[in-house]
Formats: sequence, C-alpha cells, structure tokens
Amino acid sequence: MTQTLDAPPESPARRAADWFTAFEDALRARDVERAAGLFATTSYWRDLVAFSWNVTTVEHRAGVTDLLSATLDRTDPSGFTVSEEPEEADGVTTAWFTFETAVGRGKGLVRLVEEDGQPRAWTLLTTLYELKGHEEPRGTDRPMGAEHGVNRQRLTWAERRAREAAELGRTTQPYVLVVGGGQGGIALGARLRQLDVPALVVDRHARPGDQWRSRYKSLCLHDPVWYDHLPYLPFPDNWPVFSPKDKIADWLESYVKVMEIPYWGSTEVRRAGYDEAAGEWTVEVVRDGEELTLRPKQLVLATGMSGKPNVPVLPGQDVFRGEQHHSSAHPGPDDYAGKKVVVVGSNNSAFDICGALWEHGADVTMVQRSSTHIVKSDSLMEIGLGALYSEQAVAGGMTTEKADLTFASLPYRILHEFQIPAYEQMKERDADFYDRLEKAGFWLDWGDDGSGLFMKYLRRGSGYYIDVGAADLVANGDVELVHGQVDHLTEDAVVLDDGTELPADVVVYATGYGSMNGWAADLISQEVADKVGKVWGLGSDTTKDPGPWEGEQRNMWKPTRQEGLWFHGGNLHQSRHYSLYLALQLKARQAGIPTPVYGLAEVHHLR
Repeated sequence: MTQTLDAPPESPARRAADWFTAFEDALRARDVERAAGLFATTSYWRDLVAFSWNVTTVEHRAGVTDLLSATLDRTDPSGFTVSEEPEEADGVTTAWFTFETAVGRGKGLVRLVEEDGQPRAWTLLTTLYELKGHEEPRGTDRPMGAEHGVNRQRLTWAERRAREAAELGRTTQPYVLVVGGGQGGIALGARLRQLDVPALVVDRHARPGDQWRSRYKSLCLHDPVWYDHLPYLPFPDNWPVFSPKDKIADWLESYVKVMEIPYWGSTEVRRAGYDEAAGEWTVEVVRDGEELTLRPKQLVLATGMSGKPNVPVLPGQDVFRGEQHHSSAHPGPDDYAGKKVVVVGSNNSAFDICGALWEHGADVTMVQRSSTHIVKSDSLMEIGLGALYSEQAVAGGMTTEKADLTFASLPYRILHEFQIPAYEQMKERDADFYDRLEKAGFWLDWGDDGSGLFMKYLRRGSGYYIDVGAADLVANGDVELVHGQVDHLTEDAVVLDDGTELPADVVVYATGYGSMNGWAADLISQEVADKVGKVWGLGSDTTKDPGPWEGEQRNMWKPTRQEGLWFHGGNLHQSRHYSLYLALQLKARQAGIPTPVYGLAEVHHLR
C-alpha cells in the first residue's frame, strides 16, 4: 500500500498518495473498470516490461482497460509507494513511485491532472528493473571476490576466466548470442553478465572499439558526455564533453575487460537459422579463420540502428576513374588535399566529412538532395538537453537513471508537443545563423511539425545535422552547395538530373542507411526479415515514417514476430537505458519465468 502521509488535503503529496491508494485498491479487487476510471479521458500508459513483457504504450481508458484485462491476474501488482516528494507545476502533479509484481520490482512516474474534480493520471510510466530471485550482485550484494579458508581445488580469478573463455562456444553454448560488438552489444553484454545469463558478443573487427577507430579521423560524438554513459561504469568527471572517436574506442575496449564481457573479435557470422522444434538457433561463424557452429536460444542483432549502408547504384559508376565510397568507409581527409571531392548528402556525416576535407585543403562540393534540419550544438545542449543531461543537472541532483526515466515517461504520441517549443526557442536564438544558411541557398527544415531533431531521429533516423562548425562553411561558400539528384557519373564528373556537371576526383556517398532488418535478411533470410518487418520508426505518418501509428520504436528492444530474434541499438543513451529491459526479458526466459507478451506488434512495412 502507499504510505500514509501527514499532508494537507490539497497538497501534491496527498493527491499522489490518494491516487495510488485508489489505484492499488482497484487492482487488488481486480476491478479493471475502476482502475481505468482513475485515468484522464486523454491519457497514456507506457510500460517497459513490468506488465506487458514488452515495450508498449496504451492510450486512454480503453487502452488501460485492455492492458489490465490481459495482464492483471498474472502480474499481481502491489506495494505502490511514492518514493520522492511529489511536485506540482502548471496544474500537473508529478510523482515518482516504486511497486512490485509477482516476479519483479519496478519503478515509475505518474503525472496527475484534475478532471471532474478528481486527480486522474495523464501519463503513467511503469518499468521493471529487477527480477525476484535474480537480483544483480551490486552494492550490499556484491561478490566477495576472495575465497577465504583452504581449498585444494581452488581456482584463481584468472584461472576461472581462462576456463570460461576456453569452454564458451565449444563445450558450453551461450544462451544469448549478440551479433555486433559496438556500444549497443557491449552495453547489453554487460547487463547479461551481471544477470548471470550465459552470453557471447561477437564482432567482425579485431578489437572492441575498432568500429570507431576505423571511421574518419575527425569523427566525435555530437551528444554530450552526460547523455552517453554506459551501464554501471560512468565516464570520469574529467572526461571531455564531446568524446573523440578514438577515445570512445579505447573506453569501449577497457569497458569490455573491466566488465568481463565474453567477447569474440575477428568473428564473422556467415549464416543463421532457427530450429522451431529445438527452440534454438544454428549460427555458423568464422573466428580467426576457425569455423564454429553456435547454438544459442536467443539471437540479438546489435549491428547498429542505422543498419546497412545505402549505397546508390548509378549509371557510370563503373567508368568513373576516381575514388568513390560510402561515408561509412570514408578514411578521412588526409589524402585528398587539392582534390575535387563531391559529397552526396547533407546530413551529419556529410557535414562532418565536408568540414574535415576543407580543413585539409580539398575542393569540396556538397550535393543537397532534400531539406535538412540543423541545430547548433551549444543551443541543443542548453535548451534541448540541459534540464536532464548537463553539469548543472548533475549539480541539482539529477542522476543518469532519473534523467533516462524522466525522458522515457513522455509517451511518443505527445513527445513532439514538448519538443516544438524548445526548437522554436533555438530558431529564435540562432536566427542570424539560419538566415545566412538560407541566403546561401541551403534547404532547411524543422521536421514535418516543427518538432526538430530528436523526433526526426526517432521517426526516421536521418535528416539532421548537429552543427559543430561545418555549416558555416556552407553559409560562407567555402564548401560549394548544389541541389538535385545524381543522374550518372562520367569518367571524371558527377552529373545531376538538371545536367549540371561537377568535376570530381573523389565521390563520397553520404546517403544514409537502410532498416536494421537488412542484416536479418543477410544473416538469416529475406523471409525472416519480412516476417519481422521494418525496424525503427514510430508510424507517425511523417516523412520516411509511414503509418499506422505504433507508439514505440518498431521491433527495438522487445519481442519480434520471429521467435528468439531481437534487435538492439540506437545512440549511447538508448543503448544504456533499453539494454536493461532487453536483458531482463532474456533473463526471464533463461530462468524459465513465464513471459506472455502483451501487444506483440503487427507487421505493416517490410523494409
């Protein structure tokens, strides 16, 4: 039960306590209609695994009724307790809380509004953070490390680790195979290690972090350090605000060692197939030239949210005498001084590459094919992220976990409404910058509804640039800007659809990426990829995010239509936060805990 609070009747504390008392009473009585009546007419309940064994959002009282009707008996929620002093602003009472289910422990956040003279839930977030009987060995439960006493069969830590490494994949099969050893796979590997799930992370690169080391040398994170911590082991407080790629690479490599993540580098996954009868995958890999067959129960593709590079196929590519490559394979600017370089695209990678090439004396032309949203880095940090992810937020008591949950508590259906005012403020603050860009002919946009960068990222994963300086090169004319689609290449030029010829020694295709399920098609089959459908996007019916509305990221961090197949990734923030919920779903299955999934998404788009 919610604790008794000695608070005035109209105080936020009393309002929250009374709401949770009524909510828990209704749940205990299995009175779904009464529980749903405690929600506002317009309301949203986002559940991360706790009730649904899914990542899902239901809307309004009808959605609450459907969720509770399907899950209440087996979930058996109880112990709802307000965990911090509730706050009130603009008629909304916000309260953090904890609770328990039949199998785990959770925490969440509710926003209450007054409707018909009563407090009603406008938004509710429920998250599972722990499984009963399978708690992580942290804090007071941390392992002893040393084994006191005498034991003739004693193995040292190093001997145990060596034996485990020798057996894994040979005499001992991983329960989970994670394909992709970037930040997503590594974060999930750390979570699974702490939950004692036999897991293996594999990657084609030799060392953890090589994905970053192999990119163009000017690459750095555009998100600030407070947004980018990995689970368990945050960056030290002297870490730079924006991490250079090689520093991130070294951090990932050291993280794998410190967190004892079973990790195979130089490992190529050749093919995978699922045996329905056995309930396991057969995965053929080649590790340092050795062919091995792995048989995990669960297969996680952590091959990058951006998926497979979109490399255009154009007439004349076979006759072009210069160099051409996708931005993901761009080696950096060093060898291109004095050369004419045409960069096809106008988003993050295109700007980064154009800026570095210009600095090294290349003659650079950017081909803009469609409009791009640009936001200046300092404005994004201050206005967009400052309240949750900044030094000031940390000084005010904001933890990474609390920041992640606060952001997660805003349902995607209404998230754009919170984003629009922030981007309007940025537009006003940097009006001169945008005016100069538009006078230079650059096509700017602010998203279909003016909601800016993060909604573009969630909806389509493209169409934006966080400006760290390269946009000024376009505004000043130092990087030449042209518009149009590439029609064909000649021996020494890129030709646009209006006939414009751009002399070129080098062509860089900064043309983005396809859906992550392209990896499923390559590794498993097109049939399985189509069974799963498109990965990423919300169904917002905006540009490159076709409807119908789904309310969550398609197929990310949750069960898919293919048994035993999961997708994991996103930026460092998402890899950190959602790796917990994916790891708990996998642990429950490994431990034999029933996991009936509520709201398994339909497949509306195949790619």
